[in-house]
Amino acid sequence: MSMEDGDDEGDFEQEFEPGYEDPEHIKWHALRAALDSLVLFDPYLGMQATNLGVVDEFITSLEYTTLREDDENRDISALVFLNAQSQLWIFGVYELLRTWRSRVKDVLKWDENGGLPLKIKALRKDKGFLHAGEQMLADQLESVQSDPAIIGRIREDLRMTHILFGQIEFLRVSLAKHEVSGKAKALAFAPGYGRINKWCGALDYEMSAGRVILGVINRRNIADGIRKFLDRSDIPTPEAIRALDDFMNLKEPPSFDIE
Repeated sequence: MSMEDGDDEGDFEQEFEPGYEDPEHIKWHALRAALDSLVLFDPYLGMQATNLGVVDEFITSLEYTTLREDDENRDISALVFLNAQSQLWIFGVYELLRTWRSRVKDVLKWDENGGLPLKIKALRKDKGFLHAGEQMLADQLESVQSDPAIIGRIREDLRMTHILFGQIEFLRVSLAKHEVSGKAKALAFAPGYGRINKWCGALDYEMSAGRVILGVINRRNIADGIRKFLDRSDIPTPEAIRALDDFMNLKEPPSFDIE
């Protein structure tokens, strides 16, 4: 339907508005709760999840303040601060998810090669002092030994986090290393440059590989994506994960020719 049929620009934008909740409707505790729901997510990781949740609420307020400002009178120093906070928050999310995924992958490996008892024994070895982190991991590994269903939950949680983590990892390499993820020494296109999202105020960053734009992602997409971990009704299949990995690891530009 065209605007000549009676629609105005506001109606058009409303029709295509992404599903960003207004700040007053966001369940701020859900980010921490979603991360806590991951199997073998220990209390020390939970402390970092709390930090991310607190800063998420703070940055969201900055994003909406930016969104409400007039384009011509926008405070450039405030935009620089928003960009800095957004990137550091993304780095924090990346490191937390990377740490958890690495640990549970180790658990899968130890379970498959029969190494769980040896690892538990090494962790329980008397070191002359109480190492709380090692004892907590030993407790977790013993729970895996006593409940084989945990292995299935690990595999499920890895699938559930795979797609979002892959996008965060791709963006993190661009922002932190100024390279294209998975392509050694390939320079990223305009790393760190973000454009203000017109619906939520977060900075949109391109995920680019050469002249191909694989997608756009912002900090709010990541926060909302984590909160969605609480909804386990649509966990990606292995086929969906392979399809995304193939797409994100694109080596040659796709052909747009129509035969």
